[in-house]
Amino acid sequence: MSSIRSGHMKVICPTAPTMPVTLNAGFRMPSWFDLRGLDDKTPEDAAGIKSARDSIHSMIEEEERAGIPAARIVLGGFSQGGALALYSAFSYPRRLGGVLALSCWLPLRAEFPAAATENKSVPILQCHGDCDPLVPYKWGQMTTQAIRKFAPQIEFKTYSGMMHSSCDQEVADMKTFVEKHVPAL
Repeated sequence: MSSIRSGHMKVICPTAPTMPVTLNAGFRMPSWFDLRGLDDKTPEDAAGIKSARDSIHSMIEEEERAGIPAARIVLGGFSQGGALALYSAFSYPRRLGGVLALSCWLPLRAEFPAAATENKSVPILQCHGDCDPLVPYKWGQMTTQAIRKFAPQIEFKTYSGMMHSSCDQEVADMKTFVEKHVPAL
């Protein structure tokens, strides 16, 4: 993350706890919540998603207690972390600085737009590769379409040929986004 961090920023990259993951044959791996399948028919781990959201909210509150206004905090994540960033932002009680959602989806999408109690005007940069074999590109597109109905400040960027990974252009786009929405004081 040093490639997107300016000198006036603090970057926190939390690691998900290690837990058994159904999709991984029950083997333990870092995961914010259980993944039972990679399709839109598989029931999601609602309790795990909400517990992970509460952990993210606690991290934000800790930074606020340390003197960082919520409006200068950008949530971001890749894949499951991006999904959690989106879900957490829409239920955080104070306006955030932005959301970076990389190669991800909106978890518990059936709860929206009702579940979006806050941050409906927060700027969101959603990035996705058009060759992603794990989180299909169409999920990224559908996520943006669903979110745009209640949070219109979302921008979707496509990266040609990118799989479930990142690329230099995506990093440059993230840096531009963060510098625009969290400028130096």
